[in-house]
Amino acid sequence: MKTINTVLGPLETSKMGFTLMHEHLMCAGQIGISQFYPELLGKDYKERIIKALIAAKKSGVNTLVDATTLDIGRDIKVSAEVSQKSGVNIIACAGWYLEMSHFLGSFTSDQFAKVFAREIKEGVEGTNIKAGILKSAADIEGVTKTGEILLRGVARAQLMTGVPMLLHSYSPGQVGRHQIAILKEEGVDLRHVKMDHSLDTTDLEYLTWMMDQGCYLGVDRLPATVISPSAVTSISARIKTIKALIDAGYSDRLLLSHDTILVCTMYDTMPDAVRAQLAKNNPYGLLFIPDVLIPELRKMGVSETNIKKLNWDNPRRFFEGN
Repeated sequence: MKTINTVLGPLETSKMGFTLMHEHLMCAGQIGISQFYPELLGKDYKERIIKALIAAKKSGVNTLVDATTLDIGRDIKVSAEVSQKSGVNIIACAGWYLEMSHFLGSFTSDQFAKVFAREIKEGVEGTNIKAGILKSAADIEGVTKTGEILLRGVARAQLMTGVPMLLHSYSPGQVGRHQIAILKEEGVDLRHVKMDHSLDTTDLEYLTWMMDQGCYLGVDRLPATVISPSAVTSISARIKTIKALIDAGYSDRLLLSHDTILVCTMYDTMPDAVRAQLAKNNPYGLLFIPDVLIPELRKMGVSETNIKKLNWDNPRRFFEGN
C-alpha cells in the first residue's frame, strides 16, 4: 500500500477502487481559459463536469486520472471543486502535451524537470494541491526535437519524485519504440510508464513488445470517438484486441479508460453535424467501460479475476510501482 496525491489530498492506494486512467475534465487548448474566458467553455461548464462525474460515481467509478496538463487548460481549483462535489477522487497531471512555443526559448530538460517535480512535491498553480502523475506526448510526427526535451524533463521529474507517468503516443507509427528508448537512456524504471492510445493499432507484436519492456498499456479511446486522425480503429477491433491481450497473459498490464473530454472549447465551435455525430457515437461519456465494456468482456468469457484487474487491481499496482 502507498499514499498518492489527489486534488483533495493524500489517498491510500487501497482506497482507489474502480479507476479510470486517462480522462479529461476539460480541455481548452490554452492556459487560463477557465480563469479569464470561462464563457468559451460553454454555459454552466462546472455543473456539466460535476453531473458527468456523479453519473460515473453511480456506475461504480471511484477515481479518475485527469490527463490535462497546464498547456491544454488544466485548472487545479476547478479540479478540486468538482472532486469535492461529486465524490470522485481526481489525480491531477504535471508535465506538458503540446510542442514548446518559441516564446519558451531554450529551456532545458533539467529546468522542466524541476518545475514538474515542484508541482508534485509542493503544489500546483500557487496552491498546495499536488499532482499525482506525469505526462509527455509524441504523435504522428514522432518524437520531435522539443518533444525530446520535454520527455527527458518528465523522465527526470519521475526519477526525482517516484510518481508514474503516462505517455501520449502514436501507436500506428510505433512511436513508443523511440519514447521507450529515451526513457531507458534516462534510467526510468518502465514499470512506472503507461503507453497511452495503444488501441489505435491492433498490432499485437508491438503491443506485447511494450509490455515486455516493463510498461503498462493505456487501453483507452473506448469507444473510438475522439477527434483524432489516429483513432481510426473500430470499437469492435479494440474490444477484440483487449480480449487477445488478456488471452495472451497480459491482463495484469492493461489500464482502461475512455479519453473522454467532459468540457472543451472546441465543442461549441463545431459544425452541428459533427457534434451530433459525436453524441451519437458515444452517448455513454464516462460510463462505457463500467456499463458496456465490462459486461461485454464477461460475455466473451473473461474471468472475474481478470475483470477485477483491469480497473481495480492494475491501477493500484501501477501507482505502487509494481
